[in-house]
Amino acid sequence: MKTVVTVTPNPALDQTVRVANLALGEVNLAASLEFNAGGKGVNVAGCLADYGMTTIATGLLGAEDAAAFDAMFADKHIVDRFVRIAGRPRINVKLVDTARNETTDINLATSLPSAADVDALERRVVELAEPGRWFVLAGSLPPGVDVSFYRRITRALHAAGARVALDTSGAPLADALRADEPDGLPDLVKPNRAELEAALGRSLADDDALIHAACELVERGIAHVVVSLGERGALGVTRPSGDKASSYEGWRAAPLRVPVSSTVGAGDALVAGLVASLIEARPWPSVGQRATAFAAGKLARVGPHLPDHASLDALAAQVELVTFSVAANPPRVTQHQAV
Repeated sequence: MKTVVTVTPNPALDQTVRVANLALGEVNLAASLEFNAGGKGVNVAGCLADYGMTTIATGLLGAEDAAAFDAMFADKHIVDRFVRIAGRPRINVKLVDTARNETTDINLATSLPSAADVDALERRVVELAEPGRWFVLAGSLPPGVDVSFYRRITRALHAAGARVALDTSGAPLADALRADEPDGLPDLVKPNRAELEAALGRSLADDDALIHAACELVERGIAHVVVSLGERGALGVTRPSGDKASSYEGWRAAPLRVPVSSTVGAGDALVAGLVASLIEARPWPSVGQRATAFAAGKLARVGPHLPDHASLDALAAQVELVTFSVAANPPRVTQHQAV
């Protein structure tokens, strides 16, 4: 099984408080309190490790109060290559209303890395690069880190023959998508609708607009574009090789209705499923089904955890997925097929 490296510049300690019928401005009795090592890349690493993939986690981590991270890495046999910096990991408070299946996030400020810290992380990432190895660059950037960080790292990783998945938002995503050179573009990107609209600077009101936007990104050089749609599932577009090189291949996956313990990290589990499926060389529709199963499997758990392979197989078999092809000039949906 190939090794995956996750890069989390801004990890967090997730404090999850579960309350039935949360009442703002009132005294609430919590049903439970749980601490989990978090941050998008850390969550991806946890899911990949549960799936059985050798996983290396790096990023910038406050050296104080990092016990939850140390425990997670040891428990899941994740190789810890984080650059330790002064201060504590930021704390993200997750208020989970178990009656309404709603989660309210309260994200606190993070420790500030120095320029030397950021340089050390960039060197470490390059040291870990190998031809064909997947890197997942995920999450926000700490204050003071230039928005071009992910684009620079992507270029360096491609120079070493590695492959890159990017899951971020805001200015770092917009900067990455504006890369002029192909080597600065990731191989896989997974924004949600709002993040993609902000990065492209236009509204994407319906599925056709989303599909056309995804095709534009594939045309620019991003091999795999997946847009997460929350309760409406996800949509993925790629460009097949061979005789169909003049068209795009896509899928639209409906979410599975499963018991929900926490929605936190479901998108990260989706990313883990995408990367794992691409490593396994699954057909593109199967990638969508497997990634959706990862997200559904995580929903039943608080923290970055997955069920066993048999359970994931069963979930993937239940995913309702519609495939389609899109003519390249101009992009136009030409076929739909239920899977």
